Amino acid sequence: MTALIEVENLTLKFRTDEGLITAVEDVSFTLEKGRVLGLVGESGSGKSVTAKALMHLNAGNAVYAPESRITLHAETGPVDVLKLRGNRELKIVRGGAISMIFQEPMASFAPAITIGKQMVEQLQLHSGMSKARAREISIEMLDRVGISDPARRFDQYAFELSGGMRQRAMIAMALSTRPQLLIADEPTTALDVTIQAQVIDLMKDLVAEFHMAIIFITHDLGVIAQTADDVAVMYLGRLIEEGPVREVIRNPRHPYTQGLLAALPKLDDLDAPLTPVAGDIPSPLERPSGCVFHTRCPKIVGDVCRTALPRDLQVDPSHRVACHLYGEGDRG
Repeated sequence: MTALIEVENLTLKFRTDEGLITAVEDVSFTLEKGRVLGLVGESGSGKSVTAKALMHLNAGNAVYAPESRITLHAETGPVDVLKLRGNRELKIVRGGAISMIFQEPMASFAPAITIGKQMVEQLQLHSGMSKARAREISIEMLDRVGISDPARRFDQYAFELSGGMRQRAMIAMALSTRPQLLIADEPTTALDVTIQAQVIDLMKDLVAEFHMAIIFITHDLGVIAQTADDVAVMYLGRLIEEGPVREVIRNPRHPYTQGLLAALPKLDDLDAPLTPVAGDIPSPLERPSGCVFHTRCPKIVGDVCRTALPRDLQVDPSHRVACHLYGEGDRG
């Protein structure tokens, strides 16, 4: 498989009145074409900030560490994303090679402009095609994502569509520029379970049809189990476990991943109590020393967890974990 995007040593801080606040720390991963990566973690774990960095979308007070590197292997050659400046250069990652869909499409669609007009404007911006051709492609994409009577929906406003239909329209808009990478930020959270399943099936079909890659951001490992090929678990800005989704879910190594799985309802045992991860994720202003999860960890080793950052360890050829429970000789 061919690497589409490589993230190396990504460290991102925000400049605030309280000083520099670490949002993402030393994150590295590679995503190949035609693969779906699930980015999992609680709110505040750094998932969305990491994804926005791929499109250079974080706020102006974001500060990237000098060693941070994001390389997009575009059709025209490798692109150093963090060195892009100005709207002209950034177009390659903002709606060009990369598109993004959000949890609540009403926040993405302008309420006073029709769905179709917004789709046409973005196509003309990125491709320079005629208005008639942009309309044709937009209606075709609305049809592709399963929206009935797409020519009529094209002329409607976002508030006239149901939640599931708005989400499909947002996906159609993101896909109309034929991106190589689609970032889906909690795209099913606001939907009922039936529409959730439809959106998940749609995204699987799109990967197969367009051979695109997807980063699927969520806090729900149950959704990731149905959607992703690989999963990366984040906690307080650090990547703590990564591997093939079936391997990580069947054999989670990090106590945090184990806690997320234990918190899922069990359909085969409806009387079993839910066991949430104890405590709350710390504020970035009070970032723990050592392992960032040690303040909530039920398997804390001792002072080493409080004082030293755990190194990434390959527990299997494609499964790595950052935890002091595992030493160099421990693969079990």
